[in-house]
Amino acid sequence: MKRQVNPWWAELPPAAGAAVMATAIISIGLHLTGHETPSRVGLVIAALLWLLLAWDFVARLLGNRTRWEGEADTPPALTAVAATTVLGTRLSALGWQGPAAALLTLGAVLWPGLLMAVVRHWRRRMPGVAFLVCVATQGLAVLAATLSSAGAGEWLGWGAVAALGLGLFLYAEALVRFDFRQVRDGAGDQWIGGGALAISALAASKLALLWAGAAHTALRTTALVLLGLNLTACAVLLLAEARWPRPRYDIRRWSTVFPLGMTAVASLSVSATTGIAWLHTLGVALLRIALATWLLVLAGFARKPGQVPGGAGQAGLWRSGRHSNPVQEQRPGATWRHGARPAPAAPDPKPPPPTPHAQR
Repeated sequence: MKRQVNPWWAELPPAAGAAVMATAIISIGLHLTGHETPSRVGLVIAALLWLLLAWDFVARLLGNRTRWEGEADTPPALTAVAATTVLGTRLSALGWQGPAAALLTLGAVLWPGLLMAVVRHWRRRMPGVAFLVCVATQGLAVLAATLSSAGAGEWLGWGAVAALGLGLFLYAEALVRFDFRQVRDGAGDQWIGGGALAISALAASKLALLWAGAAHTALRTTALVLLGLNLTACAVLLLAEARWPRPRYDIRRWSTVFPLGMTAVASLSVSATTGIAWLHTLGVALLRIALATWLLVLAGFARKPGQVPGGAGQAGLWRSGRHSNPVQEQRPGATWRHGARPAPAAPDPKPPPPTPHAQR
């Protein structure tokens, strides 16, 4: 009997959603800098990959419920929400407000169930994917604010303000659970901590355009502070990459590309909101770096789509608690820290029967 071979996208872990996030945000950056043709090419790539992952999501839900349930309460599952909202934001910039609103609705429907499932299994010393609770929430804020600016309704602006506040609260909660050794040992997803600040700054800058007076000033200041923290975090992470190089391809490197692209877009957006010209120059430079990084990661993805260290390329990576640092993998309880449930301990073996000499 021949063994059934699954298509390559069926073997991708939930972290693959970061590829859609990275591609879509670079498409937005190219659009903001006037490079419309490559921006639309990126949009097509992001949309096709989103459709593949959405199809696989539904196929697992209907045909492999055990695997779907095993993945749904891990932080990378929230890339489904984040990718949907970033893609919707790009469609809105294209003038397609109807499809963008549909994606906002889809993201809002998926968000509470996935968020609660993830938060229930939070532990101490989590990897960088813990910050996806913030990224997914702020993605809803960005798309809602974008649609409100396009005339979809003032109430979306108020919803975006609520999402911005909740996202910042979730960032603080994730920060106290983050394992800071990931700055040295992380396989790429440690950058999400910076990306979460960037998308928060983007949300605040878009909301500042919806209000005047004191509210505008407060949101404008919030955007500047968050962008400053984001740039500081990126500088620290970049220095750590230089000090402890990790050149091997890992699918979690898409979680490095997304924060770089998001930082570029946040810089461009905050520049437009505040009128600070040098932030636009910085955003253009960061966008070039993000695009170059995207090409490098895409080359690795094309060769080995789901590869992670140790061959744990399947979705079970996040359930097993495997990590790029082998020392951490050997510590008891490491799986709890990374959001997966540990397997029950095996019972102690029965003692051997006493020997005749012992009976005497």
